[in-house]
Amino acid sequence: MAEDNHMVLGRRATFEALKSGMPLERVLVYDGVEHDASIEDVLKRAQRAGVRVEFLPKRKFEAACGNIEGHASQGVAAETLPFPYVGVRDVIAAANARQEQGAACALVVVCDHITDAGNLGAIVRSAESVGAAGVVIPNARSAQVTAATYKTSAGAVAHIPIARIPNLKRALQELKDAGFWVVGASEHTHDLLWDTDMTGRIALVMGNEHDGISELVLKNCDLACKLPQEGAISSLNVAQAATVFMYEWLRQNHG
Repeated sequence: MAEDNHMVLGRRATFEALKSGMPLERVLVYDGVEHDASIEDVLKRAQRAGVRVEFLPKRKFEAACGNIEGHASQGVAAETLPFPYVGVRDVIAAANARQEQGAACALVVVCDHITDAGNLGAIVRSAESVGAAGVVIPNARSAQVTAATYKTSAGAVAHIPIARIPNLKRALQELKDAGFWVVGASEHTHDLLWDTDMTGRIALVMGNEHDGISELVLKNCDLACKLPQEGAISSLNVAQAATVFMYEWLRQNHG
């Protein structure tokens, strides 16, 4: 299995991976369980998606799944293909292309070590929905594109460039050099989103679920703002907050 390939384990998880359009190398089936009704649903979905199915005896099946016993995977697994990440320059190129086609603004969402794949997927879904040019994620200590990301993004990961980069500070500088204004979403500020100018080329930085934006990344933001709050809960989930920020960007630019 290649370094960026991952195993999706279980009948339901494999079915959902196929249903979401996640690129898969192959579906593996524990030899002898293929006549179960839920397995047949997976096999039909794999056939429609053009994904190769391999029937393997116990030892080979468990070895392919990382030596996880067959019952733990319910006799079904799928090996993903490496996700086609891009670089920051590709995201900038996508923004330029949109503006050359008449768009007056551009949005890039930068995720500062968001660790939950479901949150990442929800952020990507919202980014694609508002017409963002791309999403930027670190290549370490961060959620990557997995089956969970495909599921929570409703397949949006296949329709928007996602850049995976080694250094967020350098990525922000590249975006600044390309004319983006970097806005950090942070609770540690008095400025509200409603009072912040989000027009034009904006790079929106969303922080880690527990610690928010790191001090180093926050220092490289041009400004920071937060959502108003009147309830008792300290903050929204990062994916929910990101969606509000993105739609305010959309409202200001297309309202």
